[in-house]
Order: sequence, then C-alpha cells, then structure tokens
Amino acid sequence: MDQPSSHLRIKQVDGVVVAEFVDRKILDELAIQEIGDELERLAESEAGIRLLLNFRSVEHLSSAALGMLININKKVNARNGRLKLAEINRQILEVFKITQLNRVFQIHDTADQAIEDLR
Repeated sequence: MDQPSSHLRIKQVDGVVVAEFVDRKILDELAIQEIGDELERLAESEAGIRLLLNFRSVEHLSSAALGMLININKKVNARNGRLKLAEINRQILEVFKITQLNRVFQIHDTADQAIEDLR
C-alpha cells in the first residue's frame, strides 16, 4: 500500500494505516488543505480504519493544522475507526496540552506503541 504523496508517506503495518508527515513545518494553508484532503480520503477509504499519524519529522504546526486534525478525527470516529498520534515533539505536545487536545487525541511516545495499541 506504499504510495507516493507530496506531504504524507503512507504505509500499512499489521493492519494499521500509518501516515507519516514528510514536511518539517506544517504552516502553509495550501499544504494543510492538501494534507487534510489526503487524510480525509484515507479516513473514508474503509469503515473501521485504524490510523496512526506519525509526527516524527514535524517541528512546527499551525493552529489551522490543529483544526484539520480535529476534522480528521471526527471523520475517523464517524466511520467507527480509531486514530492515534505518535512521536510529537515536546514543543508541539505542549500546544496540544495548552489547547487540551491531548484529551481529544490518544498520543503515544512511539509509533510502535501506537501500532500495538491499535491492533
């Protein structure tokens, strides 16, 4: 299921769809829209999807990107899927805590932990 994409590297691991962000900075409105479109297609591709968003490469994230993540979470949940986030750097994780999005999303330290939890 590997497929090239401009903003996401997508693969499947043990039945879990892993979308890893390629961009170091997710700030540009157009890029956020494109990422949102890609993730939306994934979320709607199968009911009950198990999706992991890996932030390993991401250093900066805008508030618009946070809004996009909330929308993706709603779409995944609406189709009885599960969404996890992993490998978020400390600075971005602090934003999740301040905005209380750490209560909305299940965030894991490593992708392996998230995949294990999604199995």
